[in-house]
Amino acid sequence: MIGLILTWLLIGVQIVYLASALITLWFYTLPVNLVDRSAELPPKLPKIVLFYPVLRELEQTMRTTFTGMRRAQYPQELLRVISIPNDNDPETIASLKRLQLEFPFLEVLPVPATTDPTWDAVWQAWETNPKAYWWHQDKRKGDKALPPKKTRQLIWAMYQVAPGNEDALLSYIDADSVVPEDFWKTAAIGMESYDVVQNTNITGNLLSSWPASFYAMDHIAWDSSLYKHMSADGQHPFYVLGKGLFFRFSDLLKVGGFHPWLTIEDPEIGMRMWTNGAKLGVVESPLIEEVPATWSQGVTQRKRWVAGFFQTLSAPLTRMGMTRAQRFRARLNFVPCLSLAFNPIGFSVGIWALVASSQGEVQFSIGTTALSILTMSLALTLMVWGMVQAGRMSRPVLPQRRDRVRYVLRVNLVFILVYWLWWAIPLAKGFTMFLQDGGLVWERTEKRDANSALVRREVVTD
Repeated sequence: MIGLILTWLLIGVQIVYLASALITLWFYTLPVNLVDRSAELPPKLPKIVLFYPVLRELEQTMRTTFTGMRRAQYPQELLRVISIPNDNDPETIASLKRLQLEFPFLEVLPVPATTDPTWDAVWQAWETNPKAYWWHQDKRKGDKALPPKKTRQLIWAMYQVAPGNEDALLSYIDADSVVPEDFWKTAAIGMESYDVVQNTNITGNLLSSWPASFYAMDHIAWDSSLYKHMSADGQHPFYVLGKGLFFRFSDLLKVGGFHPWLTIEDPEIGMRMWTNGAKLGVVESPLIEEVPATWSQGVTQRKRWVAGFFQTLSAPLTRMGMTRAQRFRARLNFVPCLSLAFNPIGFSVGIWALVASSQGEVQFSIGTTALSILTMSLALTLMVWGMVQAGRMSRPVLPQRRDRVRYVLRVNLVFILVYWLWWAIPLAKGFTMFLQDGGLVWERTEKRDANSALVRREVVTD
């Protein structure tokens, strides 16, 4: 009886583990639509507006971002960089005004409370646009008390700046983002062929602490590796990465702008754009960001990601007009993340089964053993591929081979399995936030200006 129970338990675990591995492998089979970075610039360059939403950020962190931005050349008359702090954040506003003395291209546009008359442009636009479904349906229908977070800043700024800029491109980045030198150029090239252009992301402080090393691996595994396959010739619902991307103002206005009642805007706005016919082009010129340096800050950040995906993949998919088949494909996007906490269990059970069977402790059928071997082989292939990507994708921020080797040794196969088990914490917390309708207030991730040395090194090199 015990042997039968163990057999069925093994089979159940391995089937779930195999399914998650096959879904990840399936993503890697999807075609990739890359922006040709070497292509000629269009004869008429577009105007570009970049929003910079910030909340109680270190002045030095923002200085590093603007220093990196200054390397990216684009005709000044076609480019606007607009910081959008909340108007009740005087410390950040004061820092930005001081930074304007160093960076004349910087504009400061404080975002007022939703009771301010300037918000009427938002309410009027949503009232006449059924694609802003949150305004017309469900429990928050017509609710003007938008939660105080990044999305609210983007909504207000978009509707203030859009008049006269409908054909312009809109981008936004996080407080710590360092854009690549060809950031504006590749956007102008890419938007000739695509409706959304997204730069890949990589971490600049991936050796600053042990937690940072593993958080950086998340970005290598998803943002720089698996994500680009979601472009898929326009056939798969995509999300966006929340920074380093470009829309057209006119396209965002048509779909109603950003959804204010979700923890993060990234999954929903990408999928709503796709539902309305948008195609994604990916730029393999990474935006460099900063990951948290501590385990607790990592939980804070990742639980919000998880909550935002759970929120988006429920009722909003129907509200934005997806068919049942499209909703199924959209939900597959979250499987690689959901499976993280299960991976160590599946891998450990598979190892135990193979060892126990070879030593004669437990007798499994040939089919059961073959299932374990297949699952373990696929899982091991994916993990080894991750190690290869870690070495390759870290090159822009770790030019020295010894540093890349050091990083790969940190995120080795054994340690990464333990880290994936840690993911059970943000997954559980994020799911709880989803059930409790949480995440409405901006819970910022602390930035420590971890990329300043990297930016200074690049500026000196240039």
